[in-house]
Amino acid sequence: MRLTAEQRAVVEHGAGHARVAAVAGSGKTTTLVARVLHLLARGVAPSRLLVLMFNRSAREDFQARLAALAPPGQRLPDVRTFHSLGHRLTASLTRWGALAPRELLAADWQVERLLRQATWQALADDPERREAALEADTLEALAHFCGLVKAEMSAPDALYERLELGEETGHFVDAFARLEALLAEHALMTYSDLLYRPLRALEADATLAARVQGFLDHVIIDEYQDINQAQLRLLATLAGRDAAVMAVGDANQCIYEWRGAHPDTMREHFTATFGAATDYPLSTTFRHGHALALAANHAIAANRRRPDQLCLAAPDTPATRLAVGVGRAPLLEALADWQRDGRRLDEACLLVRSWALSVPLQLALLQAGVPFRLAREDRFVFRLPLVQALAGYLRLSRHPALLGDPALVQRLLEQPTPFVARERLAALARRLAETQAFPERHDPLLADLKALPRRNLKRRWALLCELPRLGRWPPARLLAHVVERLEADKVLRRAAARRDKGEEDVRLLDVLVEQAGEARDLEAFIELLERPVENHDDGVLITTVHGAKGLEWPLVALGSVNEGDFPHYGRDNPLTAERLEEERRLFYVAITRARERLLVLHDAGEHRPSRFLAESAWQECQRVAARLAEEDAAGPPLTVSDPTLVGRYLTALGRSLPLEPARQPDAPSAEHAAAEAFSVGQRLRHAVFGEGEIAVVEGDPANPVIEVRFRQAGRRRLIARRAPIELLGASPA
Repeated sequence: MRLTAEQRAVVEHGAGHARVAAVAGSGKTTTLVARVLHLLARGVAPSRLLVLMFNRSAREDFQARLAALAPPGQRLPDVRTFHSLGHRLTASLTRWGALAPRELLAADWQVERLLRQATWQALADDPERREAALEADTLEALAHFCGLVKAEMSAPDALYERLELGEETGHFVDAFARLEALLAEHALMTYSDLLYRPLRALEADATLAARVQGFLDHVIIDEYQDINQAQLRLLATLAGRDAAVMAVGDANQCIYEWRGAHPDTMREHFTATFGAATDYPLSTTFRHGHALALAANHAIAANRRRPDQLCLAAPDTPATRLAVGVGRAPLLEALADWQRDGRRLDEACLLVRSWALSVPLQLALLQAGVPFRLAREDRFVFRLPLVQALAGYLRLSRHPALLGDPALVQRLLEQPTPFVARERLAALARRLAETQAFPERHDPLLADLKALPRRNLKRRWALLCELPRLGRWPPARLLAHVVERLEADKVLRRAAARRDKGEEDVRLLDVLVEQAGEARDLEAFIELLERPVENHDDGVLITTVHGAKGLEWPLVALGSVNEGDFPHYGRDNPLTAERLEEERRLFYVAITRARERLLVLHDAGEHRPSRFLAESAWQECQRVAARLAEEDAAGPPLTVSDPTLVGRYLTALGRSLPLEPARQPDAPSAEHAAAEAFSVGQRLRHAVFGEGEIAVVEGDPANPVIEVRFRQAGRRRLIARRAPIELLGASPA
């Protein structure tokens, strides 16, 4: 097994704890297999060695490679996921009488059934709120909340106070307690309980904890940056004082904070839990070439909570090509070129920050006849209930007779949710389809409804009656009118169990209106939204960046890299310094999935390219990589924005190139330099749009995005530091 000097250092680590900072594509599995074989060759008993992997596929891959390289007849150590470790520990504690026997709920539908029961009980006295709480998205958010309580070992009420959940989630703490009671009553447990129940028992009984300690000499944990508090505490309990712990991971790839992970786990938390450790870098990537390695280094450089480590491309890696495009045409051109070169579409992946941002890309591929598949089939744009309902509103504008179809009327009344029980909506839809008139307020169908949902239903019916008169409007205008009359953005934000989910749903509305603006006519747009579509195994994969963690593809396209989308923030979801760093880590993970080609796309129109594009200095990185590929690297100096970073990279390679710093822009005025100068009510003059007044200030305080009401040009969103503006002073009272 050929190893680099860095890999050999990890393999031959001596006594004590170790932390291994491994960049993306650095051959972690190869190194850890060699480490295990080294320990076995030194005489460590396989039963005294535990290897923990992040998920089942990683575990199976590791076991297969370990078995293939081990000497014939060699006994091998335990390779487990945390869940399988918890399963074994739960069985032992149950056998000892410390835990009551319970059956594991292995199917999602079984857990969902209990969540429904817990929700029903928690909202027994409020049938209208209960109906909204039983929606799939809210149940999914409740499941996440319950899992996070157990992952972080937190008190449910304290965790709820800390999380930014929507206004329709007030029952979550009570529902958690009722779910726990149901699990106990029926002797059941979820996957979260595989760690939660044993850990609670062990931490409550020192004698019991001592009984599971002393069996290990070495513990190796992969993807350590992603472990949560329950996993960390269980690991510390099992390792005790004697086992040497080797943590392998990359703090720059910590993207699961919403699931309980923390970027400081590799640094401060490790030392606080286990004590001093020897640090080892795995800084050479075997995945991609110099251009992408340099771009990744630039992209993450602004983060403060990160290791001081560069990603270096190995000599034989592909000369990765980087490109940035606007709109969707560059994606279609790149895929066509890929196929002309004899490559398969299933070697390509299209990444998005959130599923809502995949909608225009799905439509573009569908219109171009390019086969694709989604990592989650329920995220096909055509299968989303909200999209189906909006298509129904549009179809009604051309076909008034559909107002007599109770099934369609019910579907339109239900989306977006009016916070009314489905049984009542079904009865109301039948009445409306039959009578074509909205009931009086004293009618039994409406009598006990609260004023707001009753008023909303009446407005929704008025919209349905109005639509046939608007059938000749352009698609974008008509869809925008429907969205406005439904107050869909307000309803979606209120209905969302998580703030980011509400923002994503609202972004979906924006995307659909933008797509309607590109449609030839209304019928064509409706046909597109209602077109049946299935996954194609031989097509381009579409998935989120979170779903792509740990994977790689020859061709990666990253879509909708717009300011406000990636990094993700909005008026009701401000971008704190901590969230900006998390978003930057997510961007770092996204771009480092590519091997041969990376295409980053931002949208046209009013969308501004993300700050991450400038931070990655991708064009400079390509020029440096091109010079490194030349036999004679001499030539005029290369202009780079960060000569120190590029110089460190070259030094680590044992190379040198003439560099000169990029010319810095003229120093801004005192008013422009002060972040607090950009404030709501501030007047300014734009070189193109004229005079205006700042209405909103969002994002990074050092480089905010501002929304300005211009006298002549209307409302515009600007990146404050880049816009040609002059501050004039506060708006007169």
